[in-house]
Amino acid sequence: MKEFGLRDKIGYMFGDLGNDFFFSFVSAFLMLFYTDVMGIGGAIVGLIFLLARIWDAFMDVAWGRFIDSRPVGKNGKFKPWMIRMSFPLVIFGVLMFTKFPGMSNNFQLVYAFATYIIWGSLYSTVNIPYGSMASVITRDATERGSLSTFRTIGASLAGIVINVVVPIFIFVNNKADAGRFSIIAIGFAILAMCCYSLCYFLTTERIISQGEEKKIYWKVTIAGIKRNKPLIAFVITALIVLISGSFSTSMNAYLFKDYFHNAKALAIAGVILKTCPIVLAPFIAPMIRRFGKKEAVCVSMLVAAIADFALFLIPTRNTELYLAIYTISSLGLGVFGITIWAFVTDVIDYQEYLTDTREEGTIYAIYSFARKIGQALAGGISGIALGFIGYVGGVAAQTPQVEVGIKNFTTLIPAIANLVVFLILAFLYPLGKDKLAQLTKELEDRRLTKAENAAIIKNQK
Repeated sequence: MKEFGLRDKIGYMFGDLGNDFFFSFVSAFLMLFYTDVMGIGGAIVGLIFLLARIWDAFMDVAWGRFIDSRPVGKNGKFKPWMIRMSFPLVIFGVLMFTKFPGMSNNFQLVYAFATYIIWGSLYSTVNIPYGSMASVITRDATERGSLSTFRTIGASLAGIVINVVVPIFIFVNNKADAGRFSIIAIGFAILAMCCYSLCYFLTTERIISQGEEKKIYWKVTIAGIKRNKPLIAFVITALIVLISGSFSTSMNAYLFKDYFHNAKALAIAGVILKTCPIVLAPFIAPMIRRFGKKEAVCVSMLVAAIADFALFLIPTRNTELYLAIYTISSLGLGVFGITIWAFVTDVIDYQEYLTDTREEGTIYAIYSFARKIGQALAGGISGIALGFIGYVGGVAAQTPQVEVGIKNFTTLIPAIANLVVFLILAFLYPLGKDKLAQLTKELEDRRLTKAENAAIIKNQK
């Protein structure tokens, strides 16, 4: 079996690059396609997104449990499902961005809802095994951190391509064009399949899971989750960061348009947010090796919180100064964004420590479930904030009070959220560098003892 190395890292990077060709495309432009091309009302689109996200959350758990109940094949436990389900996923990705001539309004609404729900369900069947793979590619904490780094690079590269290329191509005379949406979707489908194939062939699953050897009971899983303090603390922090990030991204459009009166700077802010993880990538593995994941992320989130509080307190309308401090905040968040997937593998290990059963798919799916619920809830927060501030849509300019309110909400909410995340990780998340090393050693000893006992029993037979 090949040793862990650059081949695995690059292969794992291609997996999320493939995922985000459509996930980021959907996140950034599906609402525009529905409202401006399909002619569906904004409130209905919001309802579709809410219902789909809740459905996806339950689909994640169901699919994760299904995979954990399947035997390990010759090519691993997760890779076969990822590549097997990727083709129907990209097909429905194309259908989701396709408008057929002569469709009635009711048919368009049903078609949009059906294709989005099916695409989301299929996304779970690819993303759950992909995300779970990291825990069976390697046991080493630093190597898992490097996998998380390369995964984030893949997502960032896709995000940069989508945010730069798509806006240039989809508009004709300043209007969204249905045909161009379809062409881009087909192009992304081809690229995504290439990426999934590279992920499949370049990565190696080295750790044999026990799903085929030991029946898994929900009662045992739930009992373990209740005792799994790292999982609970991590899910809470990830939810806070997700909701805060979604809020900040939504409010930035109003901040630069109405407070700074410089809408073009929004693109610069987007590029800063997407490129910071790439800039940080070479430093993450050495940082984790020296200080540990928890320790590194605690410091980075505290830096992000201080930067956001500075943005809140400084009454500036200087876009350059704001973006400079925003870059510091984005770098702090970037460390968490890069290492987040490595945290997932650690809480999977802790669940095995508690229950003596390895449940990669189930635990990853529970984390993904929480993210989907958070995404469903996050969608309405920005609207509530704008209503509270007194924002009036369609007017040439907002009142000075509204402009300041936008700036205060956009900076204070992330500042508080990042500070809370720092406190939870520092005082409630127990898997620091030394504790994690101890956990890894304990699990290795257990697995070795099991292997020796199994060999003795086999020889006796």
